[in-house]
Amino acid sequence: MNPGNVRPAPADETRPAGRPENTGPADRARPGADAGGARPAHTEETRPAVREPNARPTHAEEARPAVRSEAARPVVQRASVRGQIVDALRTALVAGELAPGEVYSAPALGERFGVSATPVREAMQQLALEGAVEVVPNRGFRVIERGTRELAELAEIRGLIEVPVMLRLARTVPAARWAELRPLAEATVRAASSGCRATYAESDRSFHRAVLALAGNAQLVRIADDLHRRAQWPLVGGPVSRGRADLVADAAEHTALLEALIAEDLAVVQALVREHFTGAS
Repeated sequence: MNPGNVRPAPADETRPAGRPENTGPADRARPGADAGGARPAHTEETRPAVREPNARPTHAEEARPAVRSEAARPVVQRASVRGQIVDALRTALVAGELAPGEVYSAPALGERFGVSATPVREAMQQLALEGAVEVVPNRGFRVIERGTRELAELAEIRGLIEVPVMLRLARTVPAARWAELRPLAEATVRAASSGCRATYAESDRSFHRAVLALAGNAQLVRIADDLHRRAQWPLVGGPVSRGRADLVADAAEHTALLEALIAEDLAVVQALVREHFTGAS
């Protein structure tokens, strides 16, 4: 036969079997398709990796930030309530509302503060560590009974710690730094004038913490503040061991001491510091 007379086969006859009849330009241009339009099978390089159940994570997976679930959020509400109850119990203790020798149950105190017994029990455990109360099995917590002897011992220890530090600071701290503490000293006078022992107790400790902080020793401040707090607890024989006049006199020593420090009068400073701790409570 003459090759020039051979008729080419129709397009349908040359289309591979199974190929869609209406293949558009987008399909023909699809990346990764072969000449016939079929997608190649995954090779070892392109096949997605399958993690074994116990396989260690890759470096990329270790670097990827973990997605935080709702359950992983830190819960701070309970700790916040416990801290508030600790502060409330300390205030009640200093104010004489928790009488020495009396036993208080966690459920009863929880009802008083409008919370469950659990944060109260945890707060009381904290006060037990501080020496303010003791655990009474199956009953609650008893407020520690303290006498004048213990108060005198605490004052002596505070004097041994704080007096040398204050005298050293009086020789090294410039007058301008002492002047910055004047608002705290004035706050103790206002607190004492209110007659509220709990209010004055916090203001008193704030002034002493600020003075000792100038030494740059955080452990010193923490230990001295703990001793100071213990010295403020009420004594056996009455809910309040010091009246308004005693608080005002104590606060006046703060302002007098600060003025002597600003004036750099070391003789007056030494006399006031020792007198302040001799009658401290």
